[in-house]
Amino acid sequence: MADPEGRPLVTDFIKTDKRVFPVGRLDYDAEGALLLTDDGELANRLTHPRYCAPKRYLVKVRNVPTDQTLERLRKGVHIEGGRTRPAYVKFIRKTEVNAWLEITVREGRNRLIKNMCMSVGHPVTKLKRLEFAGLSLGGLTPGTYRKLTEHEVERLKKFGKESGEKGSGNSGRGEKKAGKKRP
Repeated sequence: MADPEGRPLVTDFIKTDKRVFPVGRLDYDAEGALLLTDDGELANRLTHPRYCAPKRYLVKVRNVPTDQTLERLRKGVHIEGGRTRPAYVKFIRKTEVNAWLEITVREGRNRLIKNMCMSVGHPVTKLKRLEFAGLSLGGLTPGTYRKLTEHEVERLKKFGKESGEKGSGNSGRGEKKAGKKRP
């Protein structure tokens, strides 16, 4: 919502008279799905750690992690602020010297993905959030946006309520427990 270096803000791209604010955050060097709302209660439900909103990323890391390293990420790693929750981690492909991973987390600490990957010796070189709380980018390109459908808004408003406020928050992608491989 503000930048000390005067760079464009996410709200510069939105054409509305309403005051909107982002749900969560993306670093300046990251891209991807970011929800904007004027509903403070909804924003809290989607960002509060209690509700475990899933966030799915496509991540390019330096070098190629071993299966053991991927398993460490799945089980949770120690970073500043404590151990991370278990994550869904899928190896996508390798390039000549790097690798692409898909990582889904259910917490929202600042620079979480970058810190997780750094802690296992594979710094992030590119980061794209593909999905937030079950809403995917679809065909949106950087700098573009769309309004949510009424159905999507209603689903988000129910987020976390179905399971006694404990954050089942399944993204509808058939997620399995950490460490299990998805077909």
